[in-house]
Parts: sequence; structure tokens; C-alpha cells
Amino acid sequence: MGRRSEYRAAAERLGGIFAERSIELVYGGGNIGLMGVLADTVLARAGRVTGVTPESLMAHEVGHLGLTDLRIVGSMHERKALMSDLSDGFIALPGGFGTIEEFCEVVTWSQLAIQSKPCGLLNVENYFAPLLSLFDQAVREEFLREENRHLILDDADPVRLLEKMAAFEPDPLPKWIGREAR
Repeated sequence: MGRRSEYRAAAERLGGIFAERSIELVYGGGNIGLMGVLADTVLARAGRVTGVTPESLMAHEVGHLGLTDLRIVGSMHERKALMSDLSDGFIALPGGFGTIEEFCEVVTWSQLAIQSKPCGLLNVENYFAPLLSLFDQAVREEFLREENRHLILDDADPVRLLEKMAAFEPDPLPKWIGREAR
């Protein structure tokens, strides 16, 4: 859950907004941490929640058994691919390695034009400031193009973040693709 109560409150607020706006939650299927709080909040307000989890996590009893739809897959790779297929966008709440890795993977898929869905960080209490600073440093050091840095949307307020995501329009062909393909 993290050490600050604001993280849990943000997960609950986001879950309430999802339910209120009839946005179905697709997530990793766990019953713990902020994602468990988010799922429980959506469910408590009569929203729909689809979880996707690998068999190995079900064996550790961290799968959420009260979801609208729980899909059990064979591996983490299958989990991420199915979650991507089922989702219209991606939001990361404060979290650890798994959260950051999964978020960076979907942003990379956007950069490579594998998918063109909005990717947002709910920057509660400025949690993601160091990560955003790293991305800005990557632009300054020319490891990342400015237009690819703009693939990452962020806001501390979930309503504003959802508005940014709704307005997101990716370049249909990234700049790194040769002009002849345009």
C-alpha cells in the first residue's frame, strides 16, 4: 500500500471515478496492494472489473476471487499481452518494480507503434517525479526523443489524468520510421 495514506485514497478515488463513468477496470487480478483497493472500490460501486493473472500467482493466493471476470493465464508475458488487448489505456499508480516495468513496457510498445493507447502515471504526492526526471534526462542526453517522452501523460488528479488520456492522439507513424513508409 505504501507508507502514505494518500496512496490508498487515490486508488479509492480512481476506482470511484471508474465506476461512476462506467469505465471497466482491467488489471493484474490481485487482491493485495493498491490494485486490490482499486478493484474493490470499483466492485463496491457496481463497476466491472476484469483481472488477468498467471497461474503462479493464483497458487500464492493473491488472485482476487470476487471479480466480474478473472482470467488465468500461463505466464506473466501472456498476462501483459492479454491486459493490453483488453485495455483502452494504461494508468500506473505508485508501486514497485512490477508497476514500473509494466508501465515502461506499454510505453515502449507505443514508441514502437505496437500499440497506440494512452499511458498515464497517477502522480500521487509526486511519487513519480524521480522517474519523470529520469525520462527528461534521457531526452537531454539524446537517448530518448522528445516526441516519445510526450507519450507519458501524468497528473496528480485522476480526473485531469483521464481528460489528458481521452485527448491523447498518437502519431500514427513514429518519427523513427523512415520517410518512405510515411
